[in-house]
Amino acid sequence: MEKSQKIDRRTRYTQQTIKDIFLEELKTKPYGKITVTQICKKAEMNRGTFYLHYYDIDDVLNDVLNDFLSDTASVFDHVLCPYKLRCTYPFCEKIRSSPRYQVLFFDDIASARMLEKLADLGKEDFITHLMQRSLLTFAQAEALFYFQMNGCLAMNRRMLKNQCADWQAVQQTVDQFIRAGLESLLIRDLPEDAL
Repeated sequence: MEKSQKIDRRTRYTQQTIKDIFLEELKTKPYGKITVTQICKKAEMNRGTFYLHYYDIDDVLNDVLNDFLSDTASVFDHVLCPYKLRCTYPFCEKIRSSPRYQVLFFDDIASARMLEKLADLGKEDFITHLMQRSLLTFAQAEALFYFQMNGCLAMNRRMLKNQCADWQAVQQTVDQFIRAGLESLLIRDLPEDAL
């Protein structure tokens, strides 16, 4: 049992090293230019060690995104937080307070993959929730979901690039705007707890 714990710890350490170097590389070059060879050289490991842990660079990005998104709120949970008793960590707050992951927002491929992952995590719940409480079709609800996701990405990129000091106030304004828009589409005769 002790040996398997050492292997697990060593595996976690190696994977974390690879992810750390990947994020460092992303600061200086686009995702498409990062290679396994570069990561191995900086990590002082052979390619075989890399391939014991990851299939390729896409697999590393996927793992980084899983780490980053592991405890974030779904889109609908975040927007409707004031109506809920407990809310998980809002995505935008996590971006602001996690400088190591901010580099993901400035790379077109990494940010597109992040949106895909966020969509996988929250799209079905968002669309189902909205369709059950409104007269929207699937296509309309899906369009609102992607509109909101891409708008939030663009806003966060801009705030990070400009090092916005008033992030929380801007975020609250945007959340209020989104919430009002969504509420205008809801059927009014539903009980309060149906929100």
